[in-house]
Amino acid sequence: MSRTNRQFLLAKRPSGEPTADTFERVEQPIGEPGAGQVLIKNLYLSLDPAMRGWMNEGKSYIKPIGIGEVIRALGVGEVVASNHPDFKVGDTVNGMLGIQDYYLGEPQGFYKVDPSKASLPQYLSVLGMTGLTAYFGLLEVGEPKAGQTIVVSGAAGAVGSMVGQIGKLKACHVVGIAGGAEKCRYLIEELGFDAAIDYKAEPDLAAALQRECPNGIDVYFDNVGGPTLDAVLAQINFRARVVLCGAISQYNSDKVQGPQNYLALLSNRARMEGFIVLDHAARYAEAQKQLAIWLADGQLKSREHVVEGLDTFPETLMKLFSGENFGKLVLKV
Repeated sequence: MSRTNRQFLLAKRPSGEPTADTFERVEQPIGEPGAGQVLIKNLYLSLDPAMRGWMNEGKSYIKPIGIGEVIRALGVGEVVASNHPDFKVGDTVNGMLGIQDYYLGEPQGFYKVDPSKASLPQYLSVLGMTGLTAYFGLLEVGEPKAGQTIVVSGAAGAVGSMVGQIGKLKACHVVGIAGGAEKCRYLIEELGFDAAIDYKAEPDLAAALQRECPNGIDVYFDNVGGPTLDAVLAQINFRARVVLCGAISQYNSDKVQGPQNYLALLSNRARMEGFIVLDHAARYAEAQKQLAIWLADGQLKSREHVVEGLDTFPETLMKLFSGENFGKLVLKV
């Protein structure tokens, strides 16, 4: 059977925000799997802030996307041809599929998912890397204790919304920072956050944090960086933990703004630690089992922002940086 594969390639490394000419859209025929390979029809693709970092050249936790290579992205899809003993035609799988119609190659790190137990977009959010990031980042690095105060930036986003809910399951006082009244209402009324700060409406973030965190801040889960990180550092408690998960305010900046209030870490004997979910790969199954239990019991809620059409990729990706997405951003192929 002859199949055509639409692909988005990295045409050049962006300076600042990616633009239309950062990517090259191509169409080419897709072949059949060789020994140990699978052919997967991509159904849903995950769009994540980390993708912006992968486009940069330089040392990082994962090699950069090469010029002319398919844009890296996690996804779920259906096996349509297989020469691999662990995957058969009809299996639904999760893996690094790329921004394209089909994935052809070895299924390294791929695993099967059951579409009868959760929606496919949920396998890219609460039951995928998003949920795993929240789970390990908060519980292993943040080490929350009952009664402590957790602050989460980017709280209405994919990871942030999960962090806050897990924090509530651990009996903590949870405050989310998000942009817009609708997102803040969602955090409190739907997800059970104790408070939400609308950074777009609050003229003084520091004052808002003092109001909503009268006992100071014990754990800060940072998805934003920049001035937000500084405002929180000024109010951390003794032995506080700051989880550096992301810095979306800085990803398109030519000159990254580092923390100015870092001396608060010294005076409070606090810890600020970078976190990459890949470091916990050996325990993914354990975490996914717990996340699935919480989801089935209604203790975790997920919201997916699904945009249809592979060809919308360049403009859909930018929703992450403008704050237009509401929940986990997913591209329906």
